[in-house]
Amino acid sequence: MAVFTEVPHHDAAALIGHLGIGELTALKGIASGIENTNYFADTTKGRYVLTLFERLSHEQLPFYLHLMKHLAQHGVPVPDPQADETGEILHTLCGKPAAVVNRLEGSHQLAPDISHCESVGAMLARMHLAGADYPRHQPNLRGLAWWAETIPVVLPHLTPEQRTLIESELAYQQQVAASAAYEALPKGPIHADLFRDNVMFVGHQLTGFFDFYFAGVDTFLFDVAVCLNDWCTDLESGRLVEERALAFVGAYDAVRPLNSSERRLMPALLRAAALRFWVSRLWDFHLPRDASMLKPHDPTHFERVLSHRVAEPWHPAIA
Repeated sequence: MAVFTEVPHHDAAALIGHLGIGELTALKGIASGIENTNYFADTTKGRYVLTLFERLSHEQLPFYLHLMKHLAQHGVPVPDPQADETGEILHTLCGKPAAVVNRLEGSHQLAPDISHCESVGAMLARMHLAGADYPRHQPNLRGLAWWAETIPVVLPHLTPEQRTLIESELAYQQQVAASAAYEALPKGPIHADLFRDNVMFVGHQLTGFFDFYFAGVDTFLFDVAVCLNDWCTDLESGRLVEERALAFVGAYDAVRPLNSSERRLMPALLRAAALRFWVSRLWDFHLPRDASMLKPHDPTHFERVLSHRVAEPWHPAIA
C-alpha cells in the first residue's frame, strides 16, 4: 500500500458517486505497504479504502474480491467490496483496475501479546473453514514457482554466504513440495500475508483481516507459518517466541484441528514462509519501483528468521 498512481480528487469522487456510497469529502494517500496504490476515502455516508492495483490484472482480481465477499457473507470480519448498480465490484480508475472497500475500525497491534495471538489464530482457522466452499481457484502467485524464478534475479546482490543459504533452502523446499506428506496437507484459499499490519484491533477485540491481494489456494499450514513468523517472532533477533507460538497454534487447532502431516511439516513450512518473504523483500529492495511514499522493507529481517528456523526447528506441542 503505497502511492504509485496519483489519483485526482474529481476522478475518485466520480467513482464514489457511481457506487452510491455518498459524496467524497476527503482523499488521503496511504504510505504503508509496497504493492498497490491506496487511499483513505471518506464520504458523507462512511469511511472507505480506495485501491488501484498496480500488478494484478482485471483477469486475476475477481478471485481476491469475490473471496472477500464470500468471507464477509460467512461472518469473517474482512473489508467488503462495494458494488455498482449492476453488482460489479471490480472497477477502473486512472486506467487501472480499482476497488472500494469499507474501512475497518481499530488499529494495528504491532506489539502483540498472547491474547492477540490467540485471537488471530482462532480467526485464521475460521477463515480457512469459511473458504472451504469458495468456488474460484487461483494459485498462490508468490509460491514455490515464483521463488525459483526470482532467486536467480536477486543472487547478484547477495554475499556468498547469503547465496549459499538461499539456494540451499530453495532446493530443500523443492524436495519438501515433492513429498507425499506435503501432498497430504489440507489446502484452500489462504491470506498468505497476514502480518501484524494486516489485522485490526480495538483493544483486544479483533475487528478484521484485510489486504487479501496476495491470497491464493495453497496449504493452510503455509498461512499458519506466515503468521507464526510475524505474530510470534521477536523482531530484533528473528527467533520464535514459543509462548506466543503455542497460544496461536492452540487457538487455531481448537477451531480447525491440525492433522498429522501438518504437525510433522510445521518446521519445513516455517522455513518456507521465511524464504518467501526474504525473496520478496530482496526483490523489492534491490529492484524497486518508483512510487510516492514507498519504503521497501529491510530484507535482512527474514534472512535472520530463516537462519533461526533452519537451526531451531519447532513443532507445536499442543494437546
